[in-house]
Amino acid sequence: MLLASNIKLALLAAAGFAAPLAMTELPVKVDQPGGDRPALVELQPGAARYRQAGDFTRAGKPAEAPLTTIRFAQPFAIMRHQVSGADYQRCVADGACRALPADAAIAADRPAVQVSWRDADAYAAWLSRRTGETYRLPTDQEWAYAAGSRYQDDGLPVDDDPARRWLARYEREASLKEARSDGAVRPFGAFGANENGLVDVGGNVWEWTDTCFVRTAINAAGAADGVTANCGVRVVEGQHRSYVTDFIRDARAGGCAAGVPPSNLGFRLVREPKSWMRRMVSRFTGV
Repeated sequence: MLLASNIKLALLAAAGFAAPLAMTELPVKVDQPGGDRPALVELQPGAARYRQAGDFTRAGKPAEAPLTTIRFAQPFAIMRHQVSGADYQRCVADGACRALPADAAIAADRPAVQVSWRDADAYAAWLSRRTGETYRLPTDQEWAYAAGSRYQDDGLPVDDDPARRWLARYEREASLKEARSDGAVRPFGAFGANENGLVDVGGNVWEWTDTCFVRTAINAAGAADGVTANCGVRVVEGQHRSYVTDFIRDARAGGCAAGVPPSNLGFRLVREPKSWMRRMVSRFTGV
């Protein structure tokens, strides 16, 4: 009875029928794994340097992507490791996800790979329904912020010769890939944790983001004169950034826009914060 009264008072206060409640942010509690809920890492507000994704041109010629500062005013929670093959298989068993290829490993200690952006998006929708929370793919900016020191700046010197730029990119990405692994899917933790506590960031699984591939024309002042977005191609992040068609499950077989293709396509998700009303109710109910 007391619990019900407390909830009722909180809701009345929100509607203006009782004494106002303080609208300060409640502490964010990051779930530990259990049931359908994955292990999450909470990233605190802050800023980071970030190379904008996509292709940039100036006066019709290739230009280096701008280096900017991204800022996050609120904390956000992201999965500690990629979605496992076993977790993805549960979505398949529920009829909400497309089955993985026959040669893909399905294990609790290894990431789900050979997954397209569409597969990852379907899994996020399924997990959201199962948990009552809202899960989604991270933006490229969120992924870069979470990756911390594992994030690779893919800026290239300005060069009007597209062939030389492509070769420079290929050589850099090939050296990064060769230094890290042979492409075999490894158990979680094989590539260690970064300073934020995320496991296997920049290992041999490239992770889908929700960011569309964008072509931007910039003027002499560096401002955008024209932007063309192609959401049939999405940004994937790993040892280096790449761009892959959203239905591709194996980038080595096609779908990589430029450079060295990713070895394995997987994903981890961001959990959206609860609204202040849901946080208020959770404070009283523990749900």
